[in-house]
This record gives sequence, C-alpha cells and structure tokens, in this order.
Amino acid sequence: MFVILPIFATILSLLLSPSSILATTTKTTTATTIQGKLRLPDPKLTLNSTRITLNDGSYTTYTQPDGSFIFHRVPPGVHLLDVQCRQHHFSQVKIQLLEEAMDSPKCIEYIYPGAPKQAIPYPLELTAHASYEYFEPRKGFSIFRIFKNPMLLMMIFMGGMMFMMPKMMEGLDPEQKEQMQRQMEMQQDPSKMLTQLWGDITGTGQEPEPPAIDKKPSSKAGAKTARRGKRD
Repeated sequence: MFVILPIFATILSLLLSPSSILATTTKTTTATTIQGKLRLPDPKLTLNSTRITLNDGSYTTYTQPDGSFIFHRVPPGVHLLDVQCRQHHFSQVKIQLLEEAMDSPKCIEYIYPGAPKQAIPYPLELTAHASYEYFEPRKGFSIFRIFKNPMLLMMIFMGGMMFMMPKMMEGLDPEQKEQMQRQMEMQQDPSKMLTQLWGDITGTGQEPEPPAIDKKPSSKAGAKTARRGKRD
C-alpha cells in the first residue's frame, strides 16, 4: 500500500506539470477561425443568405443578414473559399494558414478560375463582380427587325425584278428578246427546261435552226433566162 502511493503521486505530478499543460494548449490553438463579409455594389440592395464553402464542402457556413460569415476550427494549411451564390458572382479566394501565424492568414483572390491572382487583406471583404441573368429579356417591337426576315427580303427582290424587267427588255435587241421569251417558256414547262439542261450537259442539245433566208433571183440570172427565151 505504501509503495502504490508514490506511484500515484508521480503520475499526478506529470499530469499537472506545466509542460503537459503547454502541450494541451498548443494542440487546442492549432485551429483558428476565418471570417469575412460579402457586399453588393449597390448598398441599397440586400443579399440573401448565401452558402460559403472551404475545400469543396469540407467546411460550410452561411452568411448573416449583414453579409458576414465565419468558419470555426480551421486547421493550418491551404484552403480554397468559394461563394455558392445563384444571383451574384464573387471571387474565389485561396487562404494560406501557417502554424506560426494563424491569426494573420495570407489571402489570394481569383476573380474567376484561371484569372490573374492578387493579394487581398484579411478579414475578407468580397464584393460581387456581376449578376447572373437566367432569362433573356424580351425584345420590343422594331421596324428594322422586319427587314431581317428572309421571306420579306425575297418578296422585295421579286417585286423589284418585276418592276425592272420591262425597262430592261426595252433596251434589248429583237434576237435577245426572242431568246428571253424562249427561256421564259422553258421555265413555264419544267420538262423542256430539264431536256435543254441535259442537252447542254451532254452536248447533244438541239441547236436552234437558222432563220430561213429568202433568195431573190439576181439580175444576171434574169438576163440569162431572157436570152435563152429569145433563142428558143
């Protein structure tokens, strides 16, 4: 019994020694808190409760009505902060916590993934860069949008051609007018048009017959016939 008492006394002295107390305090002080605040460009607008994550959801918190947020018991290391907001776009922040300086972390801001980095002070104050638009605004009536319709452009073109064709026909030769009339007749009959196209491709198309030339008897031929009549 007297031998056991000194053993218990030594165990109690070790447990209550300053070194053991210091070790326990160092273990509890290796984790810190990360805090910051979200803002909108227009101070009159209010931000709804927004979810904020560290390391893709390893730590999660939500903003307070004034936009502030806090993470508790964050260990040392490099952490990535993301703002999961559906209405506004906030920067992505990389936070480096060193065991020697847990109260003054180094913060690097990325406006979007892959953007140039820039250092920002701590506590964090993040302002929204843009707002998300999920619906395209309805366009109002515009007279110029009517002219973008391809059907309307085709109608205008055809009307212009109908107006200009008679004037163009006035300056053509009779042969050219006849050729144009033939082409218009072929367009009215698709079978003739296809036959003509096939003949042009194969080289077996019917060539237009040359116009008939009326041969008039010459004066010499008339004199010869008269002499023959006298001889007879």
